[in-house]
Amino acid sequence: MTTLLLARVHQHLTTMKLMTMDALLEPTLERAMKESLSPLETVGYLVEQEWKSRVAATINSRTKNAGFPVLKRIDEFDYAFQPSVDQTVVKDLATLRFVDTNENVVFLGPPGVGKTHLAIGLGIAAIEQGIPVLFINASVLIEQLKDAYHTGQLDRYLKKLVRPGVLIIDEIGYLPFDAQAAYCFFQLISRRYERGATIFTSNKTFADWGEIFQDHVIATALLDRILHHCTVLNIRGESYRMKERKNHKLWTKSEEVKATRFPNV
Repeated sequence: MTTLLLARVHQHLTTMKLMTMDALLEPTLERAMKESLSPLETVGYLVEQEWKSRVAATINSRTKNAGFPVLKRIDEFDYAFQPSVDQTVVKDLATLRFVDTNENVVFLGPPGVGKTHLAIGLGIAAIEQGIPVLFINASVLIEQLKDAYHTGQLDRYLKKLVRPGVLIIDEIGYLPFDAQAAYCFFQLISRRYERGATIFTSNKTFADWGEIFQDHVIATALLDRILHHCTVLNIRGESYRMKERKNHKLWTKSEEVKATRFPNV
C-alpha cells in the first residue's frame, strides 16, 4: 500500500510539473523520520525547495533573454584598480531605487575601465528582483531601429524597447548615428522618459554627443531627457584589458610607450 501511494504521489507531482519536489520526496521523507520532523515541516521544506528552484530557473531564463554578452556582478568589480569609482554611489544604485523612480544611469570613461561591467551588474541585480532587463549594444540598436523604420515596424519595435524595467544601451559613441538613426533613438528616449530606467555607457563626454548624433539640437534634447533624473559616474583609470596583457607578458614596448603618453586611450 505504501509503495503504491508513493508511486501515486510521484505521478501527481510529475503531472503538476513539481519536479524538484518529486526529486526530493523520498530523501525528505527519510530525513523526516530520522529527525522526527512534523508533517507541516516536511511539506514546508518540499514546497520551499520547489519555490527556490523555480525562482532560480526564472532568473536563469531572464538572464539569458536579457542578451548580456558576459555575466558580471557588482560585487566582482575591482575598486582597487579603479579608485575613481565611488563605491557609495554604486552601492546606492545596487539598491535599485533608480529603477523604482524611473531614473537613468550613465557610465562615462575610456575603453576598458569597467563601464559595461557595472551596467551588467546592475542588470543582473534587477533580474534577481524580478525586473525585466534588456541589454543591447548601441551599434546593434542603430541597425535595428533603422530596419524597423524602413519596414514600417518602428512603433512596434519601440514598444518592445519601452517594455523592460531596465534597458541597457552599451557603447554609445563608437559609431556615429546618421540623421535617421538619431531620430529613431530620440523617439526611444522620449518614450522611456520617466517611464523606465535606462543605463547608458559611453566613451565620449557629453560635450561630444553632438558629434555622435551629428546634430547638436537632437543631442541637446536627448541629454535634457536623459540627465533630468540621472546618476552619472565618470570613470578615469587604466584599461582592465591592458592590465591583463601586462599580467600575461603580452605588453609590447610600443604599447607601453603609447599607454604612457595617452593613458586614457
